[in-house]
Amino acid sequence: MAKSERSERVNLSKPELYINRELSQLAFMRRVIAQSKDSAMPLLERLRFLCIASQILDEFFEIRVAGLKQQVAYGSMQSGPDSISPADQLQMVAPLAHELVAEQYKVLNKLLLPKLARQGVKFLTEETWSSKQVGWIKQYFDRELAPIMSPVGLDPSHPFPEPLNKSLAFIVTLDGKDAFGRASGKAIVQAPRSLPRVVRVPESIATSANQFVLLSSIVSAHVSDLFQGMKATGCFQFRVTRNSDLFVDEEEIDDLLIALEGELSSRRFGDAVRLEVSHDCPEDLVGFLSAQFGLGASEVYWCEGPVNLMRLAAVPDIVARPDLKFPGFTPSVPDRIRNNDNMFDAIRAGDILLHHPFESFAPFVDFLRQAARDPNVLAIKQTLYRTGTESSVVAALVDAATNGKEVLVVIELRARFDEEANIELANKLQSVGAHVVYGVVGLKTHAKMCLVIRREGRELTRYVHLGTGNYHIRTTRLYTDYGLFTCEDDLCSDVQKVFQQLTTLGKAGKLKKIVQAPFSLHASMVANIEREIVFAQEGKSGTVWAKMNSLIEPQIIQALYRASQAGVRVELIVRGICALKPGVPGVSENVKVRSIIGRFLEHTRVFCFHNNGDRELFLSSADWMGRNFFSRVETCFPIEDKKLRERIFAETFTAYLDDNSQAWVLQADGSYERKRAKKDRMSAQDYLLETLSD
Repeated sequence: MAKSERSERVNLSKPELYINRELSQLAFMRRVIAQSKDSAMPLLERLRFLCIASQILDEFFEIRVAGLKQQVAYGSMQSGPDSISPADQLQMVAPLAHELVAEQYKVLNKLLLPKLARQGVKFLTEETWSSKQVGWIKQYFDRELAPIMSPVGLDPSHPFPEPLNKSLAFIVTLDGKDAFGRASGKAIVQAPRSLPRVVRVPESIATSANQFVLLSSIVSAHVSDLFQGMKATGCFQFRVTRNSDLFVDEEEIDDLLIALEGELSSRRFGDAVRLEVSHDCPEDLVGFLSAQFGLGASEVYWCEGPVNLMRLAAVPDIVARPDLKFPGFTPSVPDRIRNNDNMFDAIRAGDILLHHPFESFAPFVDFLRQAARDPNVLAIKQTLYRTGTESSVVAALVDAATNGKEVLVVIELRARFDEEANIELANKLQSVGAHVVYGVVGLKTHAKMCLVIRREGRELTRYVHLGTGNYHIRTTRLYTDYGLFTCEDDLCSDVQKVFQQLTTLGKAGKLKKIVQAPFSLHASMVANIEREIVFAQEGKSGTVWAKMNSLIEPQIIQALYRASQAGVRVELIVRGICALKPGVPGVSENVKVRSIIGRFLEHTRVFCFHNNGDRELFLSSADWMGRNFFSRVETCFPIEDKKLRERIFAETFTAYLDDNSQAWVLQADGSYERKRAKKDRMSAQDYLLETLSD
């Protein structure tokens, strides 16, 4: 049977050819938890991975599970390409999520805490406190906690309070009568959000250098002091997770910023989707709490340890034990920048590529700072998705506006969980005279680009930075991303047109180099895949290489299936969610998918096509997801400099496809198998650290 005939006979939209998005996300969490069990990882980093998995799970409930529950409540039967209904997805997700939570606490209690204790990093429980520690903890409670806590005894005039989303609270059982002669029997105590959840024991009363006590232990030990005349007979931690997806009807509002400011407060009190309780909480109290939040038994998660493992995330940074952490490194700076004080001169000499975090993000900050102070610079235009308000990037933009430059900043107010910071950022920039816009109604502006216009003689010269990641100083040390400096005229002209489109809402016109979502990116990627199919059908080599965070868009997946059927080799590196099934007979035998989980969060988006030996390679801000193709403003730009193209291919595909220590290979059933090299170990991230960093 000819390949083309076989392709026509297989229905590539069959649900069984797709992995469910939510199940794929849970599989990603399992890979992150596996890092915390890896004895090759430094001990404190293993604790950090466990906390990261907890944070990912929080967001999964806040957004994905909450969304499924809403669909069920509205009677929606809408499903993805796997055709699994929202109700069925909830039923599938629940047992797997419970397994992940149980696994997290097993890793914490059986592996990490004992190993940390042997290294002198101990979390003291009440029964282990010395007499001096007991006295100090009592003083801490009286001084720091009692004055700001507001316990609520439950009775008809004191109804059950609404704990904030993901905030630590306690349900307390009481014996005795209050000042008014009543015996309610129950109270709710909310932990102050302003205080640290992990408290270091002073060296003067500690028996080792790094001893800590959890805030929850301090509250439990002295909660009776909050109820004069009564005795606390039980004190149990709980935490509720709420729907955190914001809704703003953009057709009915006049000012997106004002609307979002009003909506943000509702996130803290959205509908409950999960209840976490301490493992020792009596079932009658769990039933009482569940009823208050309208949750069923499957939505209650028992925690064999601290409720909310993220409260331990501060410990690796507090503990000064370099031997228990990843070795430090210094990101390098390309020679052309190091040897040239003027960023504009360096860029005019040729395109400059930065690969973070192995190479420093400082050149971009220097680029902005020089632009802000250069009398020849007339204008700076930049997109900001996530950056943080107290950052050197923001400071440079403020400096530029203060110095009289024309500063335009396109801020995405709806960057999930960064909305509040971005509102503050918008107000800050506007206060110094910068022009601030919020992108396009109905679309998120996710593109990463910066344009500087400089007068040079009689000409205006444009300089551009394009990237795959956010302009956020902290994450550039934690995420892998590419950034490109260029003054190539066509590319700079395209960037200017996109900025004009974002501000005037007019058409950008025909772009010469950049492929843009929501207009041409999806069609362009499909066309590039189809071109490889044609080459393969002509008996030539066809290969697609792609690296991204998520792959779920069904038309792209079907194009990759057709490519595999035609004999095209498809090599995919997908960090997180992947709905494509590799290795399915007659469909995807030529597709391989791997996920790299390591020290740094893989964040680069790189797409490469063999093109009959004349490779085309693109960097992008977009994943291959429906939202990136159709609901966001994204950029995808070619790397035309041959040396840079070869370098990116080597650092992205050669290195990561050779990785045999941090790679997980996706199987046709949706499971992942970790590659384990007994010798000749190769870690792409370690290799890049060795070859790129100083």
